[in-house]
Amino acid sequence: MNKLRFQIIFLALFFCGAASIVSAQQKTARFHVIALYENGGHHIEYSKVARPWLDKLAADSNFTIDYIQNTDLIDSAFLSKYQLFIQLDYAPYAWKEKAVKAFQDYIEKGRGGWIGFHHASLLGEFDGYPMWNWFSEFMGGIRWKNYIATFARAKVNVEDAHHPIMKGVPPSFMVEKEEWYTYDKSPRPNVHVIASVDESSYTPNSDIKMGDHPVIWSNPKVKARNVYIFMGHSPILFNSDAYQTIFRNAIFWAAGK
Repeated sequence: MNKLRFQIIFLALFFCGAASIVSAQQKTARFHVIALYENGGHHIEYSKVARPWLDKLAADSNFTIDYIQNTDLIDSAFLSKYQLFIQLDYAPYAWKEKAVKAFQDYIEKGRGGWIGFHHASLLGEFDGYPMWNWFSEFMGGIRWKNYIATFARAKVNVEDAHHPIMKGVPPSFMVEKEEWYTYDKSPRPNVHVIASVDESSYTPNSDIKMGDHPVIWSNPKVKARNVYIFMGHSPILFNSDAYQTIFRNAIFWAAGK
C-alpha cells in the first residue's frame, strides 16, 4: 500500500512538474508572430512549404507563430498580441476597414515588425478594389506594372551586405524561378535598397524589365522594423540556403526593437 501511494504521489508530482515546464516555456517565448496567407490559388504551394518551415524554426528558436487566411480578425487588440507580422502571401487590397486602420497604426507607431513577400507589392486596382494608397507609399510610392508570367531564373545582387538580414548571405545568389514584378518606377528614392535583381541574367531572357530593379528593401520612414522580400512565389525557393538565411535573419531582426 505504501509503495502504491508513493507511486501515485510520484506520478502526480511528475505531471505537475511537466505542466509547469510547458507553462513556463509558453510564458517565456521570445516573441509572437502572426502570418497572413491566401487560402487558394497557385501561390498556395509556396505557403504549403513555408508553413512547416516556419513551424520548425519557431519550435527550434522558442517563438510562437499563428496563421490567418483573411483579415477578418485583425484590429488593434488582435495585433497587440504579436511582435511580428509576416505578410506571407497576401495582396494589399480587399482588407477589412478595421484591419487597414490597425495595420497602419502598427507600422507607423512601431508596435511590431513586418516582413512582406511577393504579393505585398501587387499595388493597383485589382478585382474591383482601389489601390491602397498608404500601402503604396509604404512600399516606396510604387504601382504594379507587369510581370514575367512565364517565369525566369535570375541573379540577385546584395547591395547592403552589412544589413542584419544579409548576415551569412553571399554577395550574389541565384533564384531559380520567379515572376519578377515590374513597377511604374523604382522604389529606390524612397526606401533603403538591400538587394536587386540583375535583369541581364534572366533565363530565358525577357523584354519585361525596368532598369533599376530592387527586390529587397526596407522603409526607414516608419517606426516599425520592416523589410519587403519580393521572392516568394515558388516553393523551390526553400531549396536555397541563401533564401532560407535571409528569411530566418529577417524574422529575428524585424521582431526586435
